[in-house]
Amino acid sequence: MDNAASGGNGRGKRMRIHYQTRKQLWCLLFIAPQLVLFLLFTLYPIIMSYVYAFFDWSGFGRLDDYVGLDNFKETLYDPIFWNAFGNSLSFMLYVVVIQVPLALLMALLLNAQWFKGKTVYRVIYFLPVVTTTAVVGLVMRFIFGAYKGLVNEVLMRLGLLSAPVDFLGSIDTAFFIVVLVGIWKSFGMKLIYWLAAIQSLPKDVFEAAKIDGAGPLQMLRYITVPLLLPVGSVILLMSAVNALHVFDLVKAMTDGGPAFKTDMVDVYIYRYAFSGSGEARVGFASAAGVLYGIVVMIISLALGLFVKLTGGRRNGSV
Repeated sequence: MDNAASGGNGRGKRMRIHYQTRKQLWCLLFIAPQLVLFLLFTLYPIIMSYVYAFFDWSGFGRLDDYVGLDNFKETLYDPIFWNAFGNSLSFMLYVVVIQVPLALLMALLLNAQWFKGKTVYRVIYFLPVVTTTAVVGLVMRFIFGAYKGLVNEVLMRLGLLSAPVDFLGSIDTAFFIVVLVGIWKSFGMKLIYWLAAIQSLPKDVFEAAKIDGAGPLQMLRYITVPLLLPVGSVILLMSAVNALHVFDLVKAMTDGGPAFKTDMVDVYIYRYAFSGSGEARVGFASAAGVLYGIVVMIISLALGLFVKLTGGRRNGSV
Protein backbone atom coordinates (compact mmCIF):
# COMPACT_ATOMS: atom_id res chain seq x y z
CA MET A 1 0.00 0.00 0.00
CA ASP A 2 2.90 2.33 0.75
CA ASN A 3 4.34 1.68 -2.70
CA ALA A 4 0.95 2.33 -4.29
CA ALA A 5 0.55 5.56 -2.32
CA SER A 6 4.04 6.75 -3.23
CA GLY A 7 3.42 5.84 -6.86
CA GLY A 8 0.18 7.82 -6.83
CA ASN A 9 1.90 10.82 -5.28
CA GLY A 10 4.64 10.57 -7.90
CA ARG A 11 2.11 10.50 -10.74
CA GLY A 12 0.24 13.41 -9.21
CA LYS A 13 3.41 15.45 -8.89
CA ARG A 14 4.36 14.72 -12.51
CA MET A 15 0.88 15.73 -13.65
CA ARG A 16 1.12 19.03 -11.75
CA ILE A 17 4.54 19.72 -13.25
CA HIS A 18 3.20 18.86 -16.71
CA TYR A 19 0.20 21.16 -16.17
CA GLN A 20 2.37 24.04 -14.99
CA THR A 21 4.74 23.54 -17.92
CA ARG A 22 1.88 23.61 -20.44
CA LYS A 23 0.45 26.69 -18.74
CA GLN A 24 3.79 28.53 -18.97
CA LEU A 25 4.21 27.50 -22.61
CA TRP A 26 0.78 28.90 -23.43
CA CYS A 27 1.68 32.14 -21.65
CA LEU A 28 4.90 32.38 -23.64
CA LEU A 29 2.98 31.70 -26.83
CA PHE A 30 0.60 34.57 -26.18
CA ILE A 31 3.33 37.08 -25.30
CA ALA A 32 5.63 35.93 -28.13
CA PRO A 33 4.25 38.42 -30.75
CA GLN A 34 4.67 41.37 -28.39
CA LEU A 35 8.12 40.14 -27.38
CA VAL A 36 9.23 39.77 -31.01
CA LEU A 37 7.97 43.27 -31.86
CA PHE A 38 9.74 44.69 -28.81
CA LEU A 39 13.03 43.03 -29.76
CA LEU A 40 12.83 44.07 -33.42
CA PHE A 41 11.49 47.62 -33.15
CA THR A 42 12.62 48.78 -29.69
CA LEU A 43 15.57 46.93 -28.24
CA TYR A 44 17.44 46.28 -31.50
CA PRO A 45 17.24 49.93 -32.73
CA ILE A 46 18.41 51.17 -29.33
CA ILE A 47 21.43 48.88 -29.35
CA MET A 48 22.30 49.63 -32.99
CA SER A 49 22.03 53.39 -32.46
CA TYR A 50 24.97 53.11 -30.07
CA VAL A 51 26.88 51.21 -32.76
CA TYR A 52 26.01 53.62 -35.60
CA ALA A 53 27.08 56.59 -33.49
CA PHE A 54 30.73 55.59 -34.00
CA PHE A 55 30.48 55.42 -37.80
CA ASP A 56 29.99 57.88 -40.64
CA TRP A 57 27.09 56.00 -42.20
CA SER A 58 24.26 57.14 -44.43
CA GLY A 59 21.99 54.19 -43.75
CA PHE A 60 23.00 52.30 -46.89
CA GLY A 61 26.01 50.20 -47.72
CA ARG A 62 28.55 48.61 -45.44
CA LEU A 63 29.24 49.86 -41.94
CA ASP A 64 32.99 50.34 -42.39
CA ASP A 65 33.77 54.06 -41.99
CA TYR A 66 34.67 54.16 -38.29
CA VAL A 67 35.07 57.72 -36.96
CA GLY A 68 35.27 57.11 -33.21
CA LEU A 69 33.97 60.03 -31.16
CA ASP A 70 33.87 62.51 -34.06
CA ASN A 71 30.07 62.39 -34.33
CA PHE A 72 29.72 63.13 -30.63
CA LYS A 73 32.19 66.02 -30.83
CA GLU A 74 30.40 67.51 -33.84
CA THR A 75 27.09 67.26 -32.02
CA LEU A 76 28.44 68.95 -28.90
CA TYR A 77 29.87 71.82 -30.96
CA ASP A 78 26.72 72.29 -33.05
CA PRO A 79 24.76 75.38 -31.88
CA ILE A 80 21.62 74.11 -33.64
CA PHE A 81 21.70 70.99 -31.47
CA TRP A 82 21.92 73.08 -28.30
CA ASN A 83 19.11 75.29 -29.57
CA ALA A 84 16.93 72.19 -30.04
CA PHE A 85 18.06 70.87 -26.67
CA GLY A 86 17.07 74.13 -24.97
CA ASN A 87 13.71 74.15 -26.73
CA SER A 88 13.03 70.58 -25.58
CA LEU A 89 13.82 71.42 -21.96
CA SER A 90 11.78 74.63 -22.13
CA PHE A 91 8.83 72.74 -23.58
CA MET A 92 9.09 70.16 -20.79
CA LEU A 93 9.23 72.82 -18.08
CA TYR A 94 6.25 74.74 -19.47
CA VAL A 95 4.16 71.57 -19.76
CA VAL A 96 5.01 70.31 -16.27
CA VAL A 97 4.62 73.66 -14.49
CA ILE A 98 1.32 74.52 -16.18
CA GLN A 99 -0.34 71.20 -16.94
CA VAL A 100 0.23 69.18 -13.75
CA PRO A 101 -1.23 71.68 -11.22
CA LEU A 102 -3.98 72.73 -13.64
CA ALA A 103 -5.00 69.10 -14.11
CA LEU A 104 -5.05 68.69 -10.31
CA LEU A 105 -7.38 71.67 -9.89
CA MET A 106 -9.68 70.36 -12.59
CA ALA A 107 -9.66 66.88 -11.02
CA LEU A 108 -10.64 68.35 -7.65
CA LEU A 109 -13.46 70.24 -9.34
CA LEU A 110 -14.74 67.19 -11.23
CA ASN A 111 -14.56 65.12 -8.05
CA ALA A 112 -16.71 67.57 -6.09
CA GLN A 113 -20.17 66.23 -5.23
CA TRP A 114 -21.93 69.44 -6.22
CA PHE A 115 -20.42 69.55 -9.72
CA LYS A 116 -22.89 68.46 -12.41
CA GLY A 117 -22.10 66.74 -15.70
CA LYS A 118 -18.84 65.15 -14.55
CA THR A 119 -18.91 62.36 -17.11
CA VAL A 120 -19.42 64.74 -20.01
CA TYR A 121 -16.49 66.92 -19.01
CA ARG A 122 -14.24 63.90 -18.47
CA VAL A 123 -14.99 62.68 -21.99
CA ILE A 124 -14.41 66.15 -23.46
CA TYR A 125 -11.03 66.52 -21.77
CA PHE A 126 -9.96 62.97 -22.67
CA LEU A 127 -10.90 63.12 -26.37
CA PRO A 128 -7.63 64.85 -27.44
CA VAL A 129 -5.63 62.05 -25.78
CA VAL A 130 -7.09 59.35 -28.04
CA THR A 131 -6.75 61.53 -31.15
CA THR A 132 -3.68 60.90 -33.30
CA THR A 133 -1.03 63.53 -32.53
CA ALA A 134 -0.04 64.00 -36.17
CA VAL A 135 -3.68 64.67 -37.09
CA VAL A 136 -3.95 67.15 -34.22
CA GLY A 137 -0.85 68.93 -35.48
CA LEU A 138 -2.20 69.21 -39.03
CA VAL A 139 -5.55 70.50 -37.79
CA MET A 140 -3.82 73.08 -35.60
CA ARG A 141 -1.88 74.34 -38.61
CA PHE A 142 -5.19 75.34 -40.18
CA ILE A 143 -6.69 76.68 -36.95
CA PHE A 144 -3.73 78.99 -36.27
CA GLY A 145 -2.97 79.66 -39.93
CA ALA A 146 -2.75 83.18 -41.29
CA TYR A 147 -5.03 82.47 -44.26
CA LYS A 148 -8.62 81.94 -43.07
CA GLY A 149 -7.45 80.36 -39.83
CA LEU A 150 -10.14 79.97 -37.19
CA VAL A 151 -8.24 81.93 -34.54
CA ASN A 152 -7.55 84.83 -36.90
CA GLU A 153 -11.15 84.88 -38.11
CA VAL A 154 -12.53 85.02 -34.56
CA LEU A 155 -10.06 87.67 -33.38
CA MET A 156 -10.70 89.83 -36.44
CA ARG A 157 -14.48 89.58 -36.04
CA LEU A 158 -14.10 90.63 -32.42
CA GLY A 159 -12.00 93.61 -33.51
CA LEU A 160 -8.91 92.42 -31.64
CA LEU A 161 -6.89 92.11 -34.87
CA SER A 162 -6.84 94.36 -37.88
CA ALA A 163 -4.93 91.91 -40.08
CA PRO A 164 -4.26 88.15 -39.95
CA VAL A 165 -1.30 86.97 -37.88
CA ASP A 166 0.79 83.95 -38.83
CA PHE A 167 0.98 82.48 -35.34
CA LEU A 168 3.03 79.46 -36.40
CA GLY A 169 5.24 81.47 -38.74
CA SER A 170 6.30 84.11 -36.23
CA ILE A 171 9.31 83.63 -33.97
CA ASP A 172 7.44 85.49 -31.22
CA THR A 173 4.41 83.19 -31.06
CA ALA A 174 5.25 79.82 -32.67
CA PHE A 175 6.88 78.19 -29.65
CA PHE A 176 4.13 79.20 -27.25
CA ILE A 177 1.42 77.96 -29.62
CA VAL A 178 3.18 74.57 -29.75
CA VAL A 179 3.35 74.55 -25.93
CA LEU A 180 -0.34 75.44 -25.69
CA VAL A 181 -1.35 72.65 -28.06
CA GLY A 182 0.96 70.19 -26.27
CA ILE A 183 -0.64 70.98 -22.92
CA TRP A 184 -4.13 70.64 -24.37
CA LYS A 185 -3.31 67.36 -26.15
CA SER A 186 -2.17 65.43 -23.07
CA PHE A 187 -4.20 67.27 -20.44
CA GLY A 188 -6.86 64.57 -20.24
CA MET A 189 -4.39 61.85 -19.30
CA LYS A 190 -3.04 63.83 -16.33
CA LEU A 191 -6.63 64.60 -15.34
CA ILE A 192 -7.45 60.89 -15.22
CA TYR A 193 -4.33 60.20 -13.14
CA TRP A 194 -5.30 62.84 -10.60
CA LEU A 195 -8.91 61.68 -10.47
CA ALA A 196 -7.83 58.11 -9.80
CA ALA A 197 -5.50 59.30 -7.04
CA ILE A 198 -8.14 61.51 -5.40
CA GLN A 199 -10.80 58.81 -5.46
CA SER A 200 -8.41 56.33 -3.82
CA LEU A 201 -7.87 58.52 -0.74
CA PRO A 202 -9.32 57.13 2.52
CA LYS A 203 -12.70 58.74 3.13
CA ASP A 204 -12.64 58.16 6.88
CA VAL A 205 -9.80 60.67 7.25
CA PHE A 206 -11.91 63.41 5.64
CA GLU A 207 -14.95 62.46 7.71
CA ALA A 208 -12.91 62.69 10.91
CA ALA A 209 -11.50 66.07 9.85
CA LYS A 210 -15.02 67.31 9.04
CA ILE A 211 -16.25 66.22 12.47
CA ASP A 212 -13.34 68.13 14.03
CA GLY A 213 -14.53 71.27 12.26
CA ALA A 214 -12.07 71.45 9.36
CA GLY A 215 -13.26 73.45 6.35
CA PRO A 216 -12.79 72.59 2.65
CA LEU A 217 -9.62 74.68 2.31
CA GLN A 218 -8.11 73.24 5.48
CA MET A 219 -8.81 69.67 4.34
CA LEU A 220 -7.30 70.48 0.95
CA ARG A 221 -4.14 71.94 2.47
CA TYR A 222 -3.53 69.58 5.37
CA ILE A 223 -5.03 66.29 4.12
CA THR A 224 -5.60 66.10 0.37
CA VAL A 225 -2.34 67.63 -0.84
CA PRO A 226 -0.04 65.71 1.58
CA LEU A 227 -1.77 62.41 0.75
CA LEU A 228 -1.51 63.13 -2.98
CA LEU A 229 2.17 64.07 -2.85
CA PRO A 230 3.60 60.57 -3.57
CA VAL A 231 1.22 60.02 -6.50
CA GLY A 232 1.80 63.57 -7.66
CA SER A 233 5.54 62.99 -7.84
CA VAL A 234 4.92 59.97 -10.09
CA ILE A 235 2.64 62.04 -12.32
CA LEU A 236 5.35 64.69 -12.43
CA LEU A 237 7.90 62.09 -13.52
CA MET A 238 5.71 60.73 -16.30
CA SER A 239 4.76 64.21 -17.50
CA ALA A 240 8.38 65.34 -17.68
CA VAL A 241 9.61 62.27 -19.56
CA ASN A 242 6.70 62.32 -22.03
CA ALA A 243 7.12 66.06 -22.66
CA LEU A 244 10.73 65.51 -23.73
CA HIS A 245 9.49 63.64 -26.82
CA VAL A 246 7.15 65.72 -28.98
CA PHE A 247 8.36 64.77 -32.44
CA ASP A 248 5.00 64.07 -34.08
CA LEU A 249 3.32 67.24 -32.83
CA VAL A 250 6.16 69.59 -33.78
CA LYS A 251 6.81 67.85 -37.10
CA ALA A 252 3.17 68.24 -38.13
CA MET A 253 2.73 71.81 -36.85
CA THR A 254 5.95 73.68 -37.62
CA ASP A 255 8.66 71.19 -38.66
CA GLY A 256 10.96 73.00 -36.24
CA GLY A 257 10.46 76.46 -37.75
CA PRO A 258 10.42 79.36 -38.03
CA ALA A 259 14.20 79.86 -37.84
CA PHE A 260 14.51 76.73 -35.60
CA LYS A 261 12.41 78.48 -32.95
CA THR A 262 10.36 75.32 -32.31
CA ASP A 263 13.10 72.86 -33.21
CA MET A 264 13.24 69.92 -30.77
CA VAL A 265 15.93 67.28 -30.41
CA ASP A 266 13.62 64.62 -31.85
CA VAL A 267 13.07 66.73 -34.97
CA TYR A 268 16.81 67.52 -35.14
CA ILE A 269 17.65 63.80 -35.11
CA TYR A 270 15.02 63.02 -37.74
CA ARG A 271 16.31 65.77 -40.01
CA TYR A 272 19.78 64.22 -40.17
CA ALA A 273 18.72 60.57 -40.16
CA PHE A 274 16.12 60.95 -42.92
CA SER A 275 17.33 64.04 -44.75
CA GLY A 276 15.18 65.10 -47.64
CA SER A 277 18.04 67.07 -49.21
CA GLY A 278 21.52 65.67 -49.51
CA GLU A 279 22.88 62.49 -48.02
CA ALA A 280 21.41 61.23 -44.76
CA ARG A 281 23.75 61.02 -41.75
CA VAL A 282 22.47 58.14 -39.66
CA GLY A 283 25.71 57.93 -37.67
CA PHE A 284 25.61 61.59 -36.67
CA ALA A 285 21.89 61.41 -35.86
CA SER A 286 22.54 58.33 -33.73
CA ALA A 287 25.21 60.20 -31.77
CA ALA A 288 22.77 63.04 -31.11
CA GLY A 289 20.15 60.50 -30.06
CA VAL A 290 22.56 58.78 -27.67
CA LEU A 291 23.50 62.08 -26.03
CA TYR A 292 19.88 63.11 -25.68
CA GLY A 293 18.95 59.68 -24.37
CA ILE A 294 21.60 59.99 -21.66
CA VAL A 295 20.18 63.38 -20.63
CA VAL A 296 16.62 61.98 -20.51
CA MET A 297 17.90 59.06 -18.44
CA ILE A 298 19.59 61.42 -15.97
CA ILE A 299 16.42 63.50 -15.65
CA SER A 300 14.35 60.33 -15.16
CA LEU A 301 16.72 59.02 -12.48
CA ALA A 302 16.69 62.37 -10.68
CA LEU A 303 12.91 62.55 -10.73
CA GLY A 304 12.72 58.88 -9.76
CA LEU A 305 14.88 59.60 -6.73
CA PHE A 306 12.55 62.46 -5.87
CA VAL A 307 9.58 60.08 -6.13
CA LYS A 308 11.30 57.58 -3.83
CA LEU A 309 12.20 60.21 -1.25
CA THR A 310 8.69 61.65 -1.35
CA GLY A 311 7.14 58.23 -0.84
CA GLY A 312 9.59 57.46 1.97
CA ARG A 313 8.74 60.66 3.83
CA ARG A 314 5.05 59.92 3.48
CA ASN A 315 5.42 56.34 4.71
CA GLY A 316 7.48 57.52 7.64
CA SER A 317 4.87 60.07 8.63
CA VAL A 318 1.95 57.65 8.53
